[in-house]
This record gives sequence, C-alpha cells and structure tokens, in this order.
Amino acid sequence: MRTSLALLLLITPLLAETTRTLNSGNLVLSDIPVIPADLKAKLTPYENVRAAGVITWTKNGEGLLISTRFGEVSQIHQVDQPGGARHQLTFFKEPVGGASRRPGSDTLLFSMDEGGSEFAQLYLFDSNTATRTLLTDGKSKNGSTLWSRDGKLLAHQSTRRNGASNDIWLMSPDKPKEARLILESPDGTYWGPGDFSADGKQLIIGNYISALASRLHLLDIASGKLTLLAGEGDDPGRRTGAAFDASGDGFFYLTDEGGEFLQFAHRPLASDSKSTIITKDIPWDVRSYSLNEERTRGAFVTNADGLSRLYLFDPASLKYKAVEGLPIGLLGGLEFSPDGTKLAFTMNTARTPSDSFVLDLGSAPLDAGTLTRWTFSEVGGLDTSTFSEPILIRYPTFDKVGDQQRTIPAFLYKPKGKGPHPVIISIHGGPESQSRPGFSSRTQQWIDQLGAAVISPNVRGSSGYGKTYLGLDNGYKREDSVKDIGALLDWIAAQPDLDQNRVVVYGGSYGGYMVLASAVHYSDRLQAAVDVVGISNFVTFLENTQDYRRDLRRVEYGDERIPAMRMHLQEISPLTHVDKIKIPLFVIQGQNDPRVPVTEAEQVVAAVRAHGNPVWYMNALNEGHGYRKKENRDIYAQAVLMFLKEHLK
Repeated sequence: MRTSLALLLLITPLLAETTRTLNSGNLVLSDIPVIPADLKAKLTPYENVRAAGVITWTKNGEGLLISTRFGEVSQIHQVDQPGGARHQLTFFKEPVGGASRRPGSDTLLFSMDEGGSEFAQLYLFDSNTATRTLLTDGKSKNGSTLWSRDGKLLAHQSTRRNGASNDIWLMSPDKPKEARLILESPDGTYWGPGDFSADGKQLIIGNYISALASRLHLLDIASGKLTLLAGEGDDPGRRTGAAFDASGDGFFYLTDEGGEFLQFAHRPLASDSKSTIITKDIPWDVRSYSLNEERTRGAFVTNADGLSRLYLFDPASLKYKAVEGLPIGLLGGLEFSPDGTKLAFTMNTARTPSDSFVLDLGSAPLDAGTLTRWTFSEVGGLDTSTFSEPILIRYPTFDKVGDQQRTIPAFLYKPKGKGPHPVIISIHGGPESQSRPGFSSRTQQWIDQLGAAVISPNVRGSSGYGKTYLGLDNGYKREDSVKDIGALLDWIAAQPDLDQNRVVVYGGSYGGYMVLASAVHYSDRLQAAVDVVGISNFVTFLENTQDYRRDLRRVEYGDERIPAMRMHLQEISPLTHVDKIKIPLFVIQGQNDPRVPVTEAEQVVAAVRAHGNPVWYMNALNEGHGYRKKENRDIYAQAVLMFLKEHLK
C-alpha cells in the first residue's frame, strides 16, 4: 500500500528540512540539489530510447504481439508486418507484466501489479472490446502462468493460500471463481507449472530450491499423485524448464547433472530411465529453449561468455545446428509461429536496443532461412554507431584454482581518447545474475557525458560460468565476492589509461549490497558510491523481505535464525560498519519494494548521516524494486549523472 508523504515524514526523521517532492508528490528527494536545466537537456535523447520485445504471435500467425512503451510504462502492442505500425492494445497506468495468448483465440492473458508491489494479478484481455477480466483474488502474488494446449485450463503459481507458500492453482478462465489448489508447497521453496500433457491430464511441475538445486515432478491432476521425474538424492543439482516431447512419453529439460553447465537433455517418463544429454559438446549454459506446437521443431539459446548463440533443434533425431550470420549480441524470447514455419525472438547488441526479429525456417527442422527485423525502436536521435562496444577482460583475484590464479570476467567499455579516464564500476544484482554486453543507454550516457570508462564485473557467485563458480559466494563465503572488487581496483591501478584516483561504484539490489560493502572496505580507494535498492543489513533484510521469498533467500545468504549464522550476517552487513564509509553516498529506493524493503535504505541513510557523512536519498512512493515509470526513471538518471559528475571531476 502506498505510504502518504505526511506519514513518511513522520516515520522517517532523515527526510526533514532539505526534502522536496516531484512527480505529483510521488518522488521524494532528500539532500539532493536541484538538477540543472542544461543537464536535463543533455539527457533527453537517452531518456527517449525504446525497446520492443516479442510476446507471442497473433492467432493467424501473421502478426506479432510485442511489449513496448510509448507513454509512461510498457504496454502490449500489435505489429502486423515487418516495419509496420505498432498498434497499442492496452492502456493502463501500471506496466503490463508477463503476457501470453490463449491457445486457439486472440484473447490475451497478462499480469499486472500496483506501484511495483509485485503482488501481480492475472487478467484476461479482449482486444476487440479493450476490456479486461480479473481472474485472481486481487490480493495474492500470482505468476508463472501456463495454458493447457486446448486453452481450456490455466495453471499458475500463487500465494493465495497463506501469503507465504508458492502453490499451484488450476482454473478454467471462463469460471475463475472455481479455481482450485492442486499442489500445496510443502516447504518454503518455489513450485511452478512446467508443461501440460496433450490431453491436459498431467502436469510437469518444477520445484526451485536454490540457484544450485531444483527438481522436476509429474502431477496427475485428477488423483493429485506427485511423482519425482528428475532430481534424485540430497543434492539434486539443477533441473528446470521441462516440456513433453511429441509422443508424451518423455520430456526435454535443462540440467547440469554430471557437469558444470546447464545442458539441453531428454528423458523418458519411465522411473528407471536415464537422461540423454543433447548438448554435451557445448561448454556453456543453454539459457532457454522453445518447441513448436507439434513438438517437431525446436530452438535453443546458449550463453557463451556472455554472448547469445542461437541453434535450431530436431526433437526426433536430437540433432542441432547453429544459426550463422546473426548479429553478435543478446537473444531471447523464442516463439514459434502457430504453423511452425517461423521463429520470432528479441535481440539486441551494444549499439541497438531490443527489437523483434523473425527467422524464416526451411522444410527440414535444422534449415534456417531469411532473418527479418520487424520493429525499429527509437533511440532518441542518438547516433548509436558511435557507442562504445565492450571488451571482455579477465583480471586476477586473491585466490587460486589449483595452482593458477583465479580470474574474474568483466566487460570494459572505454571512451574515446587516451585517458586516464575516470572509472565507474557497475555491479549486477542477483547475486545469481550476470553482467552481459547488451544495449545500455545508461552505460553509453556515462561514457558520453562523463568521459568515464565503465567496468561491469561478474564476481564470484555470478551465473553463466558453471555451478562451482555460482556457489563460491554462498553462506560464510559472502565477502569473497567483495574481495573481487578489491582485486578489480588493483587491476585498474595498473592500467595507464584508467585513473585509479577517480573511481566510483554503482549497483542495484544485491549489487547495492556490494556497493555498500565496497564503501566499507575500500573508502580510501573510491570517490563515491551509488546504492540502488540495496541490502544494508542481511538480518533485517531476511526478517522483513516478503514471506513468499524469505526461505529462498535464506538458502543463498544463510539462515538468520541460527545464532552462529546470525552473528556472521551481522558482522558482514555494511550497516554494522557505517563508521568506515568515508565517501559520499547516493541511496535510491522504491517505497513498495517487496524484495529489499524500504527500511534497508532508511536505516543506512540515517546511520551514515549520523556519522557526519553526506548522503543523497531518493525514494519513489509509487515504485518497488527499481523504477518502472518513465517520469521517475528520468529524474533518477539525471540525479545519478549529477552525482557522478560532481565526484568524478
């Protein structure tokens, strides 16, 4: 629920004499100077960059449904031909979330929350009448939607039962009040629907335990019998993304069983069966895959050192073939046309924003034809051909792998000129995420406006480099990832074209924790820090994050209810050591954040200020875990640039 400004001022003494509001009172700025008009003008082009991601095909397979923004937030649009006009279908004040088309119709299903709360509700949308019908209870968190193949049933994940458990519900969308609970989560882990059998009587269920462990089950809907399909033993590894094959007697899925990376695999349903690892010759994660309606064609995308590679796949022979000639960049959102003759996807590069593309397919499953760009998103008049393209580097860190020094991968963006350039270290969230070299108007804005180099490291704990690397920061090893930032500062100091005396750190969510921890440990080597929706104290974070995600986070960070772990979490929390933060700090937060509550920002701002250190603080009362509304995002970008400009002189 949105907190009024009056109440916020009462409960937050740190927002006092220097506080002002913008955007109809929804954006609260504390100790942030007025943004100069000339700076706003310089950022106008960057603030008008758009993207257009594929949602799905229209029923007739002749048009695409995409997600793009023409007003304040992203909505659903339809494009009927390559380069055609984008016809807006939904017009809501909040951004439309996950969307799909009901099989056999042009009716749409989408999710939407209020104010970034992430308590998304599900709606059916009739594009002919522009009307929506609420399918869920209006209070719980809902998502992970899955249609049966005939479009008569809808399975989805919901916290409806008790607000904390991630259960699976089943409904006929024509009778939403008759929705029924078909699987109760027996623990604090995440359960979600994977794929319906062709007759709609069985459902593959995914059980996400942690970033390193997940299982697959088969649910008989009528009897409720649940059978384990993959993930035997106490340490199951990762099994995810399951879909029935054409016969219905087996399934495809992604797994790291017996190896470091997520591989594409097939397994019969029989209990004594073994898996066939299809992509065992590809030493990288298979990030996603898609099958056509008949399950006679497939496609998958790998993540090779941060870059995407597209492959076509024959489900009958289990053979695959790389699609050659695609631009080098990031790719996802694979969607086969209803007749299986085309493959749509979203793609971007360091110099082009996300747009929708269609690949014509040949008569054989592995035959690729012409690639056609369907959307041409605006870039605010910027000349993107001048944008800096990233260089993949690997720098040595403090520990070893065998007898070799461990190296940390990072993407380096350099401005023109010899330097030495100031440096912005941009740290990703997650922690089970990855910095990848896609389109970023923010990065290019910093390079252009500040003449700064931007480095995006993938410290230990990042995904994309195998399950061993993914687990290197878990539990008591948390601060090892912070040491990787110290090693990066050492590397910067050794580069003649980088200025070790002008370095700032920036990061969001878990990256926000990394920023605060870096400010604690390396204040003598940094000029400033920008913390966006970051964790300041692991104990209060775990106690106050939403119930439905608390146990999942305990697996990653540690269980604060265990005395020894609680003591460790308190010790490594930046809030415990705010006296060591000696550099200017900018904290950015959303009032309705369900993941990292607003109290994480409030307590670190108050504590740092109490020690006499300057802090800028921005809080959006109508946002959650990050800013989604353009009017807030614009001021956020302007204020961050102003802060960086001041401290990278």
